[in-house]
Amino acid sequence: MDYPNQSGFRQQPNVRMRGTSMDTGDASPLFDDTSAGGHKHSGKDAYTGQAFLSDPMSNLAMAYGSSLASHSKEMMDKNLDRFIPISKLKYYFAVDTVYVGKKLGLLVFPYMHENWEVSYQQDTPVAPRFDINAPDLYIPVMGFITYVLVAGLALGTQNRFSPEILGIQASSALVWLIIEVLAVLLSLYLVTVNTDLTTIDLVAFSGYKYVGMIVGVVAGLLFGRTGYYLTLLWCCVSIFVFMVRIEKQLHMVLKFQL
Repeated sequence: MDYPNQSGFRQQPNVRMRGTSMDTGDASPLFDDTSAGGHKHSGKDAYTGQAFLSDPMSNLAMAYGSSLASHSKEMMDKNLDRFIPISKLKYYFAVDTVYVGKKLGLLVFPYMHENWEVSYQQDTPVAPRFDINAPDLYIPVMGFITYVLVAGLALGTQNRFSPEILGIQASSALVWLIIEVLAVLLSLYLVTVNTDLTTIDLVAFSGYKYVGMIVGVVAGLLFGRTGYYLTLLWCCVSIFVFMVRIEKQLHMVLKFQL
């Protein structure tokens, strides 16, 4: 049946027979089908990704980048080892608690020690933790740091502490150590002494003096000016005896060259 509309024209109703579906070929769905577990890539996208992964130029670029990174790391390690022998520094830090305790006692009381020879194993010096006569860098490095801290404590007791003065103390101690090592190297060069000592050995032996300096400052804090000068005098004589007695064995200390 036709029904008239407001304008007077008859309008054909939209009739759909039971069991038939509406034509939705021109209409787009309201929702996407997500039952497959996510967004579906088209065949074109998958083909593009596979082509990129299988592209010989991409593989060549990746291989070149990996080779360049490996070569750069090798060159950096070689240049770093040229100026800072990391592999050799490990020897000087191969210490333990027993060695540190015995070496500190030897530096303060070297008078009763008899055997000053460095032990070797198959033409290679043994690690410092196995030989008290071997030089090390652990005690000099920790002695330097401890000396700076103790000096700051001493300045604090005198109401003279400040970060600037503490920095000056550290810089001064380091500069004097460098000057001492350079002076020894220059002396060995001028007198043309043939020795197997390296710069690291000289730094180690020169750094042992911080032990006596620490003992002196601590004695000054505990016993005053008199205790400071007496203890410092004792430590100066002790380090002098230590260096004189080990001087005969210096040419035997280590075969490593920088």
